[in-house]
Amino acid sequence: MKESPPTANIAGLPIFEPPTMTAADPRRDAARPGGTQPSDTPAAPSRPSTRQLLAAMPPAHPIRSDSATGPTSANTTVDWSHVRELRQQAAAQLANRVDENTSEDERRAVGREVIAQLLDEHVRRAVTTGVPAISVDLQATLARAVFDALFGLGRLQPLVDDPSVENIEVYGAEPIVVIDGEGRISRRPAIVESNDELIDMLTFLASRGGASERTFSTASPSLHLHLHGGHRLAASGWTTNQPVVVIRRHRLVDIDLDDLIARGTLTDAAARFLRGAVRSRRSIVVSGSMGAGKTTLTRALANEIDPEEKLGTIETEYELGLHRMRDRHRRIIAWEARPGSGERGPDGRAIGEITLDDLVYDALRMNLDRLIVGEVRGREVLPMFKAMQAGAGSLSTIHAHGARAAIERLVTCAMEAGQHVAPEFAYRQIAQHVDLIVHVELRDATGNNPHDGVRDGGPPAPLRRRRQVTEIVALEPGERGMPAVTDVFVLGPDGQLVPESTPAWLARPIGAAP
Repeated sequence: MKESPPTANIAGLPIFEPPTMTAADPRRDAARPGGTQPSDTPAAPSRPSTRQLLAAMPPAHPIRSDSATGPTSANTTVDWSHVRELRQQAAAQLANRVDENTSEDERRAVGREVIAQLLDEHVRRAVTTGVPAISVDLQATLARAVFDALFGLGRLQPLVDDPSVENIEVYGAEPIVVIDGEGRISRRPAIVESNDELIDMLTFLASRGGASERTFSTASPSLHLHLHGGHRLAASGWTTNQPVVVIRRHRLVDIDLDDLIARGTLTDAAARFLRGAVRSRRSIVVSGSMGAGKTTLTRALANEIDPEEKLGTIETEYELGLHRMRDRHRRIIAWEARPGSGERGPDGRAIGEITLDDLVYDALRMNLDRLIVGEVRGREVLPMFKAMQAGAGSLSTIHAHGARAAIERLVTCAMEAGQHVAPEFAYRQIAQHVDLIVHVELRDATGNNPHDGVRDGGPPAPLRRRRQVTEIVALEPGERGMPAVTDVFVLGPDGQLVPESTPAWLARPIGAAP
């Protein structure tokens, strides 16, 4: 009679081990089949109880990789169609065991249990059908792949975990584009076999959000998500020639103005001025182009707020992440809008939609000291005006190529809300409620366009990028309600910020002794 090949208990794989266990920890050997006792007889696979599995599974994402493509990228050892099949089975079981009120940590704990059961059953079938045994290493790789597909981004997850990566771009089934923190561009193997596979991946990502579930379909062809870890995903399908995904990794989250001084983003004098402006409850708009560092600068400004102030943030998708820094913000409420489904109700609104306007209305009942509205891309500017009217010291960001251009951009966004918003109204709101516009740019080491010197193919071009605040302007009501602009800081001949003028509302000149 042919002897059955030895198998390993799935729950004993590294992905399911407690993170506190070390190689020297006696519990580690005890948790494995047979413990530390030698045996000549292969141990039959057995599944531990639910309680044992949950106790043995780490609470956070257990997968890390220092390589470019990570452990789950070995196409010679992992059948990705099998991974997708296991992910679908795991997702179906998970949906029956959790609901929208289940926390992310609890979802992941239950997910680990489900994956352990599925892989244990997979190994049992392999043994009983006489197919070649699945090695322990392959089981571990498969477990990681399924976990990443269920809770992460599948084959993209090792790149998302790589601290040197800043942007990831996916163009259908083509090789993906990776941009590091220095602006160097490289290409990595494709993560899907077809456009349909990428659509399926994005549809699953959109549907698994629980209370913040999104829709990605022909009726809703755009997708915007915040990922576990605070990163941002934007995707388009059907309206583009192929499905496209862009992931922006926020490498700098827990950061303040002193950190930006050290990185050359701000001068010490400009940082002192901005710190004083935040603490004196001036409302600030941060402007810049895409990827210039607006969100990072806004975080740094927000982190200068007194930790005991009651703070509210309102965003279309969580991106600032201030509610994850409870040592810096001890009394904070974070709201996130919801786009709703593609269907429309009797009032013309998408069913299930929660707008920023709705959230501002709710926030005004929460006795907040400050209300921050995140990125303004369009009609969000009206909730921003409302937040600034309700209380001083608000923060927002907007795409613009200069501080003065940001004023015109705010007006344009306001007019997108409808014909009832006149330009005069928008200018008056800006003049009355925006105190400062801080403009930040992305520059290479010579201060030129950051894409100069980047070449495709071969080794990446040597390039060093940095974010730099290039101007700070103050606003106040002028003639006919138009905003009067004062240049507070401008770039000097050496390319560094220098004081120019003192805002009328500042008690003493910039740089004067306190």
